[in-house]
Amino acid sequence: MAEPVLVTDPDDPRLHDYTDLTDVALRRRREPAEGLFIAEGEKVIRRAADAGYEMRSMLLSEKWVDVMRDVIEEATAPVYVVSPAVAEQVTGYHVHRGALASMARRPLPDPADLLPGARRVAVFEDIVDHANVGAAFRNAAALGVDAVLLTPRCADPLYRRSVKVSMGNVFQVPWTRLDSWPHDIQALRSAGFTVAAFCLSDRAITLDDLAARDHDRLALLFGTEGDGLTPGALAAADEHVRIPMDAGVDSLNVAAASAVAFYATRPRPA
Repeated sequence: MAEPVLVTDPDDPRLHDYTDLTDVALRRRREPAEGLFIAEGEKVIRRAADAGYEMRSMLLSEKWVDVMRDVIEEATAPVYVVSPAVAEQVTGYHVHRGALASMARRPLPDPADLLPGARRVAVFEDIVDHANVGAAFRNAAALGVDAVLLTPRCADPLYRRSVKVSMGNVFQVPWTRLDSWPHDIQALRSAGFTVAAFCLSDRAITLDDLAARDHDRLALLFGTEGDGLTPGALAAADEHVRIPMDAGVDSLNVAAASAVAFYATRPRPA
């Protein structure tokens, strides 16, 4: 059991993992380089621990010590207790949920290791908004996606906002990064996947048409906010797919589109 330690100095080096959490550019550099990510809130911390991520430390306001008592009793990492004022000085914002944990990252798997046995795979190309990434992962976990593949420029699913928006579901879906995009599409095709790119091209079939074909193995490809998929990805895809729209709306937010697509194309019971 970790014994909670009261910390009153916001400059205490033991709190280094939690400094400047609102500086997105800084944290995007620091966290992967230092092999950590931040879990925020009771549910997210529990889900990270349940998923097997190793805890580096925990930062709690005093009223959360009893709430997290069972987690503390299981922890071997240090637990630091701070006042709300100190927490705000360290992190740069008011920590509403009162509980943060620094968790150790794990090496990412080889993409080929995620494909055997998978029937539905989501591929996110260059999605840079952390909230959209988190929401898309939550959709994937809820709607039967077996794995998520990210292009090199896609936002970090383990960044605090992504994890928070996903409600910790980034820990539930196997994922990794691709390193040779869009050439990696050929690896998906070689593994037996039909690659369906969501876009507004002239050759696009409707989502209803795609779902009716009931592909055994399907990779659903979504592009970045605004510009959508790159020409290289569109050229390499097997199918172009659009979601039919009403009221003059041309498209959905990428996270919303992923939810619609995952639901419509989920594998049908035998």
